[in-house]
Amino acid sequence: MDGQLLLVLLLLLGASSLWGQEPGPGGPLEEPLEEEVLEEDGILVLSQRTLGLALQEHPALLVEFYAPWCGHCKALAPEYSRAAALLAAESAKARLAKVDVPAEPELAEEFAVTEYPTLKFFRDGNRIHPEEYTGPLDAEGIAEWLRRRVGSSATQLEDEEGAQALIDARDVVVVGFFQDLKDKDVAIFLAVAQDALDMTFGLTDRPQLFQKFGLTKDTVVVFKKFDEGRADFPVDKELGLDQGELSRFLLTHSMHLVTEFNSQTSPKIFAAKILNHLLLFVNQTLAPHRELLAGFQEAAPPFRGQVLFVVVDVGADNDHVLQYFGLKAEEAPTLRFINIETTKKYALVDRGPVTATSVAAFCHAVLGGEVKPYHLSQEVPPDWDQRPVKTLVGKNFEQVAFDETKNVFVMFYAPWCAHCKEMAPAWEALAEKYKDHEDIIIAELDATANELEAFPVQGFPTLKYFPAGPGRKVIEYKSTRDLETFSKFLDNGGELPAEEPKEVPGAPFPETPENSTLEPKDEL
Repeated sequence: MDGQLLLVLLLLLGASSLWGQEPGPGGPLEEPLEEEVLEEDGILVLSQRTLGLALQEHPALLVEFYAPWCGHCKALAPEYSRAAALLAAESAKARLAKVDVPAEPELAEEFAVTEYPTLKFFRDGNRIHPEEYTGPLDAEGIAEWLRRRVGSSATQLEDEEGAQALIDARDVVVVGFFQDLKDKDVAIFLAVAQDALDMTFGLTDRPQLFQKFGLTKDTVVVFKKFDEGRADFPVDKELGLDQGELSRFLLTHSMHLVTEFNSQTSPKIFAAKILNHLLLFVNQTLAPHRELLAGFQEAAPPFRGQVLFVVVDVGADNDHVLQYFGLKAEEAPTLRFINIETTKKYALVDRGPVTATSVAAFCHAVLGGEVKPYHLSQEVPPDWDQRPVKTLVGKNFEQVAFDETKNVFVMFYAPWCAHCKEMAPAWEALAEKYKDHEDIIIAELDATANELEAFPVQGFPTLKYFPAGPGRKVIEYKSTRDLETFSKFLDNGGELPAEEPKEVPGAPFPETPENSTLEPKDEL
C-alpha cells in the first residue's frame, strides 16, 4: 500500500507542476482551460493567448491587425477571406489570421501597431522579426505574395521549349540568365521576384538558352508583348546585381511607353517612382483626338525612365483628374506636365498641334527649367466670410491666414476625399462653436482648385493653424479629428494639453498623391 500511495502522490505533484498552478487560498487547484485557435471564414482568429500556438502550428502565417470600426479594414475583409479560400483550395502552406487590436492591446504594443490595417508575415514561428506585408490588398495579390514566399518566386528553365512556353504565357516575363545559380546575384534576383507580383519570373543557367537569346554574360531580360519587345539588364561583373536598380529597371520596362490612365493602371503609374509625368488629355470618342496618340507615342522613347507618358480620356470617369489640373473636358486635346514629388504643374503655352516634335520640345523645356509652373486659384466668392466656416482661395489666403490679429485654423481638402467628408461635420461644429470669437477663424480651402507655392499639400485633409502675431508661424495639426480635441487645441493656443496623445493609433490615413491625386479612393 505504501508504494501505491507514493505513486499517487508523485502523479499529483507532477500534474501540479505541469499545470503550473498553485492551490488557491481556501480552494482546490484550478484546471486551466484548453486554448483553441478559433476560425472564421477560413481565417484564424488570434488573441494574446493563442498567437503562440498558431505560430507553432503554421510555419507561414500572415496576420492582419485590425480594428472593427476601421473603414479600411472593412474594405479589406472580403478580399482577405477570398485570399484564404484561394490558398486553401491549393493546399498551400500559408495561412491567414487576424487580431482585433482594441481587444488585444498587448499585441498592438508588442508588434508596434499604430495604423489599421497592419499586416505582418511570420515565418517558421519567429515572433521577434515578422516581415511587413508590402503587397496589394486584393485577394489574388495577397495569395500571390504568399505563394512567392512559401515556394519559389521564379520557375527554373531547363530547355528552349520550357523557356518559350513561359515567355509566351504572359505579357511580361522576366528571365534571369546566370551562369552559376549559387551566385549571390541569384538570391537578389529571387528577392526582387518575390515582390514584383505583376510579372512572371524564370531562371536558368543553361548554355543553350544563353545562346538562343544571344547572351554571353549574366543578364536579366524583360520579354514583353508590346513596344520594343525586349529589354536587357546586364549584371555588372565587378559590382554585382543591385536590388534597387533592378527593381526600378523592371518597373520602368514592364510598363507601356504610353500608359492610359484608369483605375487598373494608376497604382502602377505611381509605383514606377518616375517623378515626372506628361499627360495628354484627349477625348477617345473623337477620331481627330485618337490620331494624336501616334505622335505622343513616337516622342516617348528618349524619355523612358525620366518622364512617364500618360493618356487621360476626358470622356471616361476622370473628372477628378481634370479638376486637379484645373481643366475642363472641352479644353482637350492639351498637354500637362507634373512633378509628383513637388506637385508643380506646367502647361504648354503654345496651343499648336500636338505632334511628336511639339511633345518632345515641351518635355525638354520643362526639364531644362525654361517653363514656369502654374498655380491654380479660384476667384474669391462674394460670400466667403458669411458662413461659420470661411472659404479661402489662392487669392485671399495670405490676407486671411497671416492676419496678425487672428488665430486661423484651416482645413485643406479635396472635394472627393472620403476622410474630408467624414470630418466635415466636426469642422462645421467647431466653426459654429467659435463663430463669436473675434480672434478665431475656422476656414477651409479646396487644395485641388487652389495651390499655394509656400504650402504644398501632400495629403487630404491637411490641417494647419496660423496663430496671431508676427512671424508667419504655422503649426500642423496631427491629432484626433473631432470637436472635443479641436476645441482643446484652440483653447490651449495651438497645442494640445500634455495628457493628449499627439498621434492616435488607427487614425485614418491622409489621402495622398500616391493613392488619391489621380484616383481618389475611400478605402485602401
